[in-house]
Amino acid sequence: MLRRPKPTDSEADLLREQEQFLISGTPSTVNVVRRPDKRRGEAGGAEGDSGENGSQRDVVTIADLPDELPSLTPAPPKKSRFKANRVRFEDEDVEQNLDRHDTHISAVLSRIIERDTSSTPISLPAFTGTAFPKVLHRSETDRETPVSSAGGKKSIFARQIAAQRLKEGKTPLLSAAEAGGQIPKPKGLDHPPDTSMDTDQCHATSGPSAVTGSRLLSGQGLEGPGSSAETMRIHQENQAKLQAMSQLEILEEQKKVLAQLDPRLVEFVRSRKAQSISPSTPRRPQDDGAGEECLPGDAIAESDSSSAAGTQQGPPEVEMDKGEEEEELPPPPPITEEELPVKPQKEWVHMDKLEPEKLEWTRDLPAPRRKGTKTAMQARFDFAGTLIPPTDDLPTHLGLHHHGEEPELAGYSLQELFLLSRSQLIQQRCLALNTLANIVTKARAGEYASVLRGGVTSTLLDAGLLFLVRFALDDGVEGAMSAAVQALRALLVSQEDEECMDSTFSWFRGLASFPMLPSAQEEEDEDDKGLEEIMKETPKEKEERKTDHDVASQDVVKGLLRMKLLPRLRYILEVVRPSPRVIQDILEVLTRIARHSSSSATQVLDCPRLMEVVISEFLPTSWAMPSLPLPQSVYGLPLASAMKLLRILATSGRNACARLLNSLGVRERLTRLLSPEPNELLLEQTEALRITTEAYRLWAVAASYGQACNIYIDLYPVLVKALQSVPRALAPSDPLLPLQLQRVLALLSLLTQVTHTAGCHQELQAGMVSSQGSECPPPPPVSWGHVTGLEASLLGHLKGFVKNLDNPVQRESSLALIPAYLVYLEAYYHQFSRQNCFKPVETLQELELLTSEVLLPLLSHSTVQNLLKNLKSCSVVCNLRSSRLGPETTPSLPGLACFSWRDRPGLTVPISPFPLLTALGLLLDTLTGIHKGLSRKFSDLLLSEDVIGYLRGCGQATPTLSHTSAWILRHEHNLLYLLLRMAHRLVPIEPEVAKHTSLYHQVALVLLPWLLPGSEYLAHDLLSTIIFSKDFITEGHSGGPETIELAELQLREETQHPTSPSPQTVGALLREACVQLPSVRGCFLSHLAHLEPAVLDSRDTHLGRNPWVNSQLLPELSGPTLPSDWPFLPLVSLYERMGVSDGGGLQVEELPGGALQAVTHCLQWLLLLEFWREEALKVVPPVAKLARLSCVFLCSSDLFLERPVQRLAWALLRLLTRPSRLDFLDLNVPPPGLASFQDLYSALLAQYEAVSFGDRLFGCWVLLPLQRRYSATMRLAVFGEHVGMLRSLGVTQEQLPIPIERFTSPPEDSLPLLRLYFRSLVTGTLKRCQCPVLYVVALSHLNCFIFSQDAAAQEVETARRSMLRKIYYLTDEVLRGHLLLFRLPQQHSERGFDTYEQLPPIRAKRLESVLGTQDG
Repeated sequence: MLRRPKPTDSEADLLREQEQFLISGTPSTVNVVRRPDKRRGEAGGAEGDSGENGSQRDVVTIADLPDELPSLTPAPPKKSRFKANRVRFEDEDVEQNLDRHDTHISAVLSRIIERDTSSTPISLPAFTGTAFPKVLHRSETDRETPVSSAGGKKSIFARQIAAQRLKEGKTPLLSAAEAGGQIPKPKGLDHPPDTSMDTDQCHATSGPSAVTGSRLLSGQGLEGPGSSAETMRIHQENQAKLQAMSQLEILEEQKKVLAQLDPRLVEFVRSRKAQSISPSTPRRPQDDGAGEECLPGDAIAESDSSSAAGTQQGPPEVEMDKGEEEEELPPPPPITEEELPVKPQKEWVHMDKLEPEKLEWTRDLPAPRRKGTKTAMQARFDFAGTLIPPTDDLPTHLGLHHHGEEPELAGYSLQELFLLSRSQLIQQRCLALNTLANIVTKARAGEYASVLRGGVTSTLLDAGLLFLVRFALDDGVEGAMSAAVQALRALLVSQEDEECMDSTFSWFRGLASFPMLPSAQEEEDEDDKGLEEIMKETPKEKEERKTDHDVASQDVVKGLLRMKLLPRLRYILEVVRPSPRVIQDILEVLTRIARHSSSSATQVLDCPRLMEVVISEFLPTSWAMPSLPLPQSVYGLPLASAMKLLRILATSGRNACARLLNSLGVRERLTRLLSPEPNELLLEQTEALRITTEAYRLWAVAASYGQACNIYIDLYPVLVKALQSVPRALAPSDPLLPLQLQRVLALLSLLTQVTHTAGCHQELQAGMVSSQGSECPPPPPVSWGHVTGLEASLLGHLKGFVKNLDNPVQRESSLALIPAYLVYLEAYYHQFSRQNCFKPVETLQELELLTSEVLLPLLSHSTVQNLLKNLKSCSVVCNLRSSRLGPETTPSLPGLACFSWRDRPGLTVPISPFPLLTALGLLLDTLTGIHKGLSRKFSDLLLSEDVIGYLRGCGQATPTLSHTSAWILRHEHNLLYLLLRMAHRLVPIEPEVAKHTSLYHQVALVLLPWLLPGSEYLAHDLLSTIIFSKDFITEGHSGGPETIELAELQLREETQHPTSPSPQTVGALLREACVQLPSVRGCFLSHLAHLEPAVLDSRDTHLGRNPWVNSQLLPELSGPTLPSDWPFLPLVSLYERMGVSDGGGLQVEELPGGALQAVTHCLQWLLLLEFWREEALKVVPPVAKLARLSCVFLCSSDLFLERPVQRLAWALLRLLTRPSRLDFLDLNVPPPGLASFQDLYSALLAQYEAVSFGDRLFGCWVLLPLQRRYSATMRLAVFGEHVGMLRSLGVTQEQLPIPIERFTSPPEDSLPLLRLYFRSLVTGTLKRCQCPVLYVVALSHLNCFIFSQDAAAQEVETARRSMLRKIYYLTDEVLRGHLLLFRLPQQHSERGFDTYEQLPPIRAKRLESVLGTQDG
């Protein structure tokens, strides 16, 4: 019996066993059958069968083995390209189909064209002495003609023919590369490499197959005999010409030839030439220095353009030193057998002959070198996402080298990682996704900002990372799916952002947060242009019409939700049951999605079985103690991240919170987790503290809606016990002290919200009785009696923490807890003052005791005083940090940019005074509201140098609004508001505080347009109390108007002429405005009435009216609550109500009631601000001020003629046209809200022609944009389309508040405008008596133009001469004299300008030359 082959058998053993098998005659276990040929329609048969054609194919078949190999990878079935074009029907007749496609033989014969062979030479076969050709043997061919001498890879037959020709002494037909070595080099080609005739490469190779000079064509294919001789004759003639030419002439002719040829043909010749040169030929040493000079021009340009393109939209590149150049190394010689890392053995099949070009990959990698771009290289990363410098030579055992385009460089580029992520190998897919996750994490932290050009995150998103990760989530392999989850978490979640937001949870209004939506971008669809509103698509229809890519490019989270991310995550949690790390990542991704918006949170809640799986698996009501600190599976164990997810979902609204508590069983989970002590939860101590902290926070959010208060009654003993253990839990030696602090802060936040809810019980009970339950929420189960017992205990804790400030060991923890205790006390006293059980006398004594024992010692403590010194340095308003390198921000994926927030100044760092000052200001506002006499005791806080310096810095700041700053800016706005509230109480009663009244008013004015959505109540309160308060505008009753009157009187005496036609001085206008301040306040509040619902919602949240709060998710961050130009609001509102048609006319002629009074109050307020609070309006550009004030003339046909409006508008015009402000008035910049100022000016001109009646104020307003430094378009509109208005524009130079020189200097250079000037003067449209200002302007520019002798274009010079001749022959002697003898504008002259008595000699000579030329 024959034995089976073994793995250790050699090839000789296998051959010996095969011979024994054949000798034994044993039948084979397989049958040899003939596979049918499907193309020929043959049928298969056994081995003995034979077809008619005699062709057989042996096929080995094995029993129980299918004929076709199974598909190893899921791939689409192969289809024939030709079969798809053939359509067959069941009832189709084959013969008819053949007849239809068959054609007559004449159609074939008519297309045959015989080739002309008359001139083709006939070659007779060579006579040999052998009867038959000799059989070719490979060994003889290789021995006679080596491969190197045969010109590379050739067939055996071609090499045998070449050897035979060499034996016969004949020269074979050589290619261009082979013939080059046999041609003598002409003298003209002995030049350096940079002047060689070679156009595509300079001496890249040498040897017999390389050509450094010209190429000789073989002449093959030329017709007629003697073609070879003709070729040599042409070559010798070319050589003679080249020898007679210099090197420069050769290069010039070469450029001419290349310019005449088709670039594609030149590229083809170059490519063929490059292929003919052996790539393994060594480079000559003298060519190494050629470097960049021997690169062709197009190659250099391509390199430059590619690097430039990479700067804009390519992948990130590493910044390099510009002074270094690429080090060009010669190509290595071919590898030899000695250099092989593994020596080939004789027993190896087909290894008897080495192929060097196929073994190049086994040689050692060359050293890394810089690219030739000199400025940047493609970024490469290791597996941890760390950027690898291009010159680092890392060892190969790290696994960072691969067979890419640059094998010598370690690391992976983004393109290579994308390619690797689509590999068929699981390990490669996982490796690529994990590396991409690490890169995104570091990019979002800002680690590449200083070394990479371009944003990594935005580049990855543009390249399709989102879709790559989403597809990888559908992978059936758990490893690849886990890597995709990690990449998704790295893209969406920022751990530092979450930690920073959690640290502010216990602050005043720290429960609330902005939705993390991208900034809204209004896009006008082209299909909707010109359609009526009812015909336009709704936003929902537009959203449904967008593709997934369009949605994801605008909003990453919305794009993921559209790609069904939530059901896939539910499947992974429920079915796959991955590792704890993946579960943690999924829960954090869900938390980030819930933060996106209320609709996203609703989708998370509505996803089938998602929340049920999360709550049942990761928030169970019973569990066993894990055996390991890090268990292999967390299913069945409570997780803090799951509880945090529920808290964020509850923040989205009271309905979502109610669903969690009642429908999903979260109420029982809260009771189960908070009833025992953290060390009794059968969990690891760290996880136990975290999950109880999150449980307290979730409970606090529910209590902020007035929900889950019955749990408070049930767990009241537990809460009291937890409060009693606070001093013991905060031991300085406890390693878990930070977690203990967070747990105590969460507990205090819960008690604060429960206190607010209990304070509303009495009001709701009374409201239910009076309204009989309609439109009134039910009273909560907790009443004021349930919370009164906690105040004494918490006050005792506060006193202890204030004393602990003297202990350096406990100082930091005390500073962290004191603000939360102060916020609780504010809630307690605020709600206590509204209860029926409130006793004023006892409460006042209690407040005085609190002030003397706690608050004043706290304020005067050295630790707090040191904190106050950090006010300005930790402020976000005062420190824009615009130049600081921050993390990458992507518009479609907003974040908070809280990288390294513990290591840099800010509101949330331990040395920040903002939490303490905000809580203290909140408590003082409530206490001083109850006990007015306590206000004076805290005046030192407002008068401290640190607070005054901070307020001055805020008054001069202009913070920018974005998601990265809005979430923390609102906390600083709260502090500024509370400081202003304290100033409002102290200014009337404290003279020292009243000295800084203007500073407080300035801060209030700049704070008002900063307030964000959700702070409407603060804006309303500022407008009602401080903004229009006479106490804060001290200039009105301390000699301010009188000072301005004296300044005007002095100005009149100096100028000896009136500066304004108004008979009333500005001082009187200001005095009247101060008297009308209450009416002005009412005017603005009435125009802000549309904000009333938002103000009421903000009030409920701000004052702790929890049962009326609908959501802790703030409104979308679309901009500040009020616009920066809010002082112009009544004017703009009236203009929008009246409406202006396309022709400039008004749609409504009659003004609504109270419009004149509203405009008057608006102008009074603007005048007051411009004189005494100029800094408050610096955020409004001067061109925007002019555009808003223009509404006075556009919103009515006679409003500007009213006397109060006239006086105020004249005063404002004088302010706008002061020399110091006029220089900053740039009308070429579009005003905010308008496409261009020219459009507004066209409406003004039409209105002036229609209703002005020659009004001087309106005339000055129209003349203001006609200054020389502004665009000529507006002057062309006056003298072209609206030339009729020149008859009524009777403003004189004395009435014009702008110097005439701003209209006449520099000289006009617009030839069409000069022609319009000339035409209006000649035709009499522009007269001095009707339009004196523009008459002088036209005279000045025309006089300067006709007598100018500066070099100009022929058209301009012809116009000068023509215009001068026409002026000389004018019949109007007065106009001719004005045009020829004009000298300078003169404001106090009767005519408005001075003239020469006679022409100066140079001008007379110019006139004579022009007239003489005409006569000649």
